[in-house]
Amino acid sequence: KWPEGVSVAVNFSPQQFHQRDVLSEVRYAIEVSGLPANRLEIEITESSLMRNTQLTHDVLSQLRALGVRISLDDFGTGYSSLGYLWKFPFSKLKIDRSFVQALDETPSAKGILRSIVKLGHGLGLTVTAEGIENSKQLAILRDLGCDLAQGYLLDRPARVADLAAIILRNFANG
Repeated sequence: KWPEGVSVAVNFSPQQFHQRDVLSEVRYAIEVSGLPANRLEIEITESSLMRNTQLTHDVLSQLRALGVRISLDDFGTGYSSLGYLWKFPFSKLKIDRSFVQALDETPSAKGILRSIVKLGHGLGLTVTAEGIENSKQLAILRDLGCDLAQGYLLDRPARVADLAAIILRNFANG
Protein backbone atom coordinates (compact mmCIF):
# COMPACT_ATOMS: atom_id res chain seq x y z
CA LYS A 1 0.00 0.00 0.00
CA TRP A 2 3.02 2.31 0.31
CA PRO A 3 4.07 4.58 -2.53
CA GLU A 4 6.01 2.99 -5.39
CA GLY A 5 9.39 4.43 -4.39
CA VAL A 6 9.26 3.09 -0.83
CA SER A 7 10.95 -0.22 -0.15
CA VAL A 8 11.02 -2.51 2.86
CA ALA A 9 14.34 -3.53 4.43
CA VAL A 10 14.58 -6.63 6.60
CA ASN A 11 17.64 -7.40 8.72
CA PHE A 12 18.71 -11.01 9.05
CA SER A 13 21.12 -12.00 11.80
CA PRO A 14 23.67 -14.71 10.94
CA GLN A 15 21.64 -17.15 13.05
CA GLN A 16 18.39 -16.32 11.26
CA PHE A 17 20.01 -16.51 7.87
CA HIS A 18 21.60 -19.91 8.44
CA GLN A 19 19.08 -21.65 10.69
CA ARG A 20 16.03 -21.07 8.51
CA ASP A 21 15.02 -21.63 4.93
CA VAL A 22 15.39 -17.96 4.05
CA LEU A 23 14.62 -18.45 0.38
CA SER A 24 11.28 -20.15 1.09
CA GLU A 25 10.40 -17.62 3.78
CA VAL A 26 11.10 -14.67 1.48
CA ARG A 27 9.16 -16.23 -1.40
CA TYR A 28 6.22 -16.83 0.92
CA ALA A 29 6.36 -13.28 2.38
CA ILE A 30 6.39 -11.77 -1.12
CA GLU A 31 3.48 -13.92 -2.21
CA VAL A 32 1.33 -13.26 0.87
CA SER A 33 2.05 -9.53 1.10
CA GLY A 34 1.84 -8.75 -2.60
CA LEU A 35 5.00 -6.68 -2.25
CA PRO A 36 6.92 -6.59 -5.54
CA ALA A 37 10.25 -8.37 -4.99
CA ASN A 38 12.22 -5.35 -6.22
CA ARG A 39 10.86 -3.35 -3.27
CA LEU A 40 12.27 -5.82 -0.74
CA GLU A 41 15.79 -5.38 0.57
CA ILE A 42 17.47 -8.09 2.64
CA GLU A 43 20.22 -6.79 4.95
CA ILE A 44 22.93 -9.17 6.10
CA THR A 45 26.16 -8.55 7.97
CA GLU A 46 29.64 -9.64 6.99
CA SER A 47 29.60 -12.36 9.64
CA SER A 48 26.70 -14.01 7.77
CA LEU A 49 29.05 -14.50 4.83
CA MET A 50 31.57 -16.44 6.88
CA ARG A 51 29.31 -19.44 7.48
CA ASN A 52 29.02 -21.86 4.61
CA THR A 53 30.14 -19.32 2.03
CA GLN A 54 28.95 -21.27 -1.01
CA LEU A 55 25.46 -21.88 0.39
CA THR A 56 25.19 -18.22 1.39
CA HIS A 57 26.25 -17.14 -2.09
CA ASP A 58 23.72 -19.49 -3.68
CA VAL A 59 20.84 -18.29 -1.49
CA LEU A 60 21.70 -14.63 -2.10
CA SER A 61 21.96 -15.25 -5.84
CA GLN A 62 18.54 -16.91 -5.87
CA LEU A 63 17.05 -14.01 -3.93
CA ARG A 64 18.56 -11.57 -6.43
CA ALA A 65 17.11 -13.66 -9.27
CA LEU A 66 13.69 -13.08 -7.68
CA GLY A 67 14.39 -9.34 -7.84
CA VAL A 68 15.14 -8.89 -4.14
CA ARG A 69 17.92 -6.41 -3.36
CA ILE A 70 20.74 -7.49 -1.03
CA SER A 71 22.54 -5.06 1.27
CA LEU A 72 25.79 -5.64 3.12
CA ASP A 73 25.01 -4.06 6.49
CA ASP A 74 27.48 -2.61 9.00
CA PHE A 75 30.30 -2.63 6.45
CA GLY A 76 33.74 -2.21 7.93
CA THR A 77 33.18 -3.72 11.36
CA GLY A 78 33.28 -7.42 10.56
CA TYR A 79 35.74 -9.28 8.42
CA SER A 80 35.75 -6.61 5.71
CA SER A 81 37.15 -8.84 3.02
CA LEU A 82 37.02 -6.94 -0.23
CA GLY A 83 36.55 -10.25 -2.02
CA TYR A 84 33.01 -10.45 -0.68
CA LEU A 85 32.03 -7.24 -2.36
CA TRP A 86 32.56 -8.49 -5.87
CA LYS A 87 31.77 -12.19 -5.34
CA PHE A 88 28.37 -11.72 -3.73
CA PRO A 89 25.32 -10.19 -5.45
CA PHE A 90 25.03 -7.03 -3.38
CA SER A 91 23.12 -3.99 -4.53
CA LYS A 92 23.90 -1.78 -1.54
CA LEU A 93 26.74 -1.18 0.88
CA LYS A 94 25.77 0.21 4.28
CA ILE A 95 28.63 1.96 6.09
CA ASP A 96 28.67 1.19 9.79
CA ARG A 97 27.75 4.03 12.12
CA SER A 98 31.13 3.89 13.88
CA PHE A 99 32.79 5.47 10.82
CA VAL A 100 30.19 8.24 10.73
CA GLN A 101 30.57 8.91 14.46
CA ALA A 102 34.36 9.07 14.01
CA LEU A 103 33.91 12.13 11.78
CA ASP A 104 33.43 14.18 14.94
CA GLU A 105 36.78 13.27 16.50
CA THR A 106 39.08 11.53 13.99
CA PRO A 107 40.48 13.47 11.01
CA SER A 108 41.29 10.31 9.04
CA ALA A 109 37.64 9.14 9.18
CA LYS A 110 36.75 11.37 6.23
CA GLY A 111 39.40 9.70 4.08
CA ILE A 112 38.18 6.24 5.02
CA LEU A 113 34.59 7.21 4.25
CA ARG A 114 35.64 8.71 0.91
CA SER A 115 37.37 5.43 0.04
CA ILE A 116 34.37 3.31 1.03
CA VAL A 117 31.99 5.47 -1.03
CA LYS A 118 34.29 5.30 -4.07
CA LEU A 119 34.74 1.56 -3.64
CA GLY A 120 30.99 1.00 -3.46
CA HIS A 121 30.31 3.18 -6.49
CA GLY A 122 33.13 1.52 -8.42
CA LEU A 123 31.34 -1.79 -7.89
CA GLY A 124 28.02 -0.33 -9.01
CA LEU A 125 26.55 -0.35 -5.49
CA THR A 126 24.35 2.20 -3.79
CA VAL A 127 26.08 3.45 -0.62
CA THR A 128 24.21 4.27 2.58
CA ALA A 129 25.74 5.84 5.69
CA GLU A 130 24.23 4.73 8.98
CA GLY A 131 24.13 6.56 12.28
CA ILE A 132 24.03 10.17 11.12
CA GLU A 133 23.31 12.28 14.19
CA ASN A 134 24.23 15.84 13.21
CA SER A 135 24.10 18.14 10.21
CA LYS A 136 27.91 18.33 9.94
CA GLN A 137 28.09 14.56 9.37
CA LEU A 138 25.30 14.73 6.79
CA ALA A 139 27.01 17.58 4.92
CA ILE A 140 30.34 15.72 4.78
CA LEU A 141 28.69 12.53 3.53
CA ARG A 142 26.77 14.46 0.87
CA ASP A 143 30.05 16.05 -0.27
CA LEU A 144 31.65 12.61 -0.44
CA GLY A 145 28.86 11.44 -2.76
CA CYS A 146 27.14 9.06 -0.36
CA ASP A 147 23.80 8.06 -1.92
CA LEU A 148 21.58 7.56 1.12
CA ALA A 149 21.54 8.61 4.76
CA GLN A 150 20.13 6.92 7.83
CA GLY A 151 20.17 8.08 11.43
CA TYR A 152 18.54 9.99 14.25
CA LEU A 153 19.22 13.34 12.55
CA LEU A 154 16.70 12.33 9.90
CA ASP A 155 14.23 10.66 12.25
CA ARG A 156 13.72 8.23 15.10
CA PRO A 157 12.17 4.79 14.64
CA ALA A 158 8.45 5.31 14.18
CA ARG A 159 5.13 3.56 13.75
CA VAL A 160 3.91 2.72 10.25
CA ALA A 161 0.97 5.09 10.76
CA ASP A 162 3.44 8.00 11.08
CA LEU A 163 5.51 7.12 8.02
CA ALA A 164 3.67 9.29 5.48
CA ALA A 165 4.11 12.41 7.62
CA ILE A 166 7.81 11.63 8.15
CA ILE A 167 8.42 11.15 4.42
CA LEU A 168 6.63 14.40 3.59
CA ARG A 169 8.52 16.32 6.29
CA ASN A 170 11.91 14.97 5.15
CA PHE A 171 11.06 15.66 1.51
CA ALA A 172 10.10 19.24 2.38
CA ASN A 173 13.38 19.65 4.30
CA GLY A 174 15.42 18.42 1.33
